[in-house]
Parts: sequence; structure tokens; C-alpha cells
Amino acid sequence: MGILEISWRNKNMPDIKLIEPTLDYEDDIWRFRQEIIDSDDTDKFAGCGNLEECSSVKEWIDTIRVESNIELCPKDKVPSTIYIAVRLHDNKIVGIIDLRYHINHPILSTWGGHMGYYVRSCERRNGYATEMLRKNLLNCNRLGIEKVLITCGASNYASEKAIVANGGVFEKQIEVDGEIIKRFWITIKYKDTYI
Repeated sequence: MGILEISWRNKNMPDIKLIEPTLDYEDDIWRFRQEIIDSDDTDKFAGCGNLEECSSVKEWIDTIRVESNIELCPKDKVPSTIYIAVRLHDNKIVGIIDLRYHINHPILSTWGGHMGYYVRSCERRNGYATEMLRKNLLNCNRLGIEKVLITCGASNYASEKAIVANGGVFEKQIEVDGEIIKRFWITIKYKDTYI
């Protein structure tokens, strides 16, 4: 398995922060949601929890707060935290990423993995997925997750590139409902906690 030595931010990487969603970002979250709905993407709402089904941002935030609490998380789900990726210079959301605390679940251990993510279509090809993933691996480290499973569709070259750039080592391909999914593992070697 690949070993990721988490280190100081690369100067060439975009300047973003991962934060838990708040109502301060309500309008931008709702615009983000509509952009996903209007997109032609096949993997819509990856890492966004139940954002698609919610009738308001408040409902979404309330739901994901429950699911991030190990004691309150519904038994059919895995505790997780969802983060919005906010660009520092203009405070705009560029993506959403989640972190599942474990993958002791039939879907997650097979093809879901420890995290999913979605970058706004107008913000792609700027390195945001790579940096979101790097920052979320720091969150994995804080939770004591040393081996991280991340998957992507076989034709999702941008996602694969972000995974490999963060130390992802290809394990194998599997077929899920007629789609080929690639499985990658990242082993985290703690170096520092700079985000």
C-alpha cells in the first residue's frame, strides 16, 4: 500500500479550508445543490450525504450533525462528517467531501470507501479535489484511521489523478451494477497537522 507522508501545504495547491457546513453558507450550499441537479454528471452528490433529498439547508445540516454523532447515528448508517471546501480568498464553496469513520459496512467496504467528494463543475481542473482529499486525510489521521479506502469510477480520470497524487495505490477493479469501480488504498504516515 502507498504511504502518504502528510506535510506542509504545497505552494502550488489551491488555498482552501474544510469546514462543517453552517447556515452562514446557506445560499451558496443551495446554489451548489442546484448546480449538481442541473449537471450531466453520473456520480451526482458523491460525498454530499442526503443534500439532494433535503428541502432546506437547515434540514441537511441537522441530518449530517446527527450522523456525525457516534451515539445518535442511525444503525443502518456509518458515522461520518461532511465538510464544505471553502476557497479562502472569496469564501466560495468549491466542493463537498465526507469522511466515514469506518467502513465496516457491506457497501462501504466493497465500493464506497472512507470518503466521497464532489467539486463544483465550474471549479474543476484547478486542483481542488486533490487538496480536499489531502486535507481530509489529515482528518483521517486525527481519527486514527491509518489505511484509507477511496474508490472512483474507472472512467473518472480526474478523481483517479487526485487519489494517486495523495498516495493512492491501485488495488483492483470491481463491477457494481454494471459499472467498473477502481479501489485505491492510502496508508497515512503522520508527519504534522498543518492544514
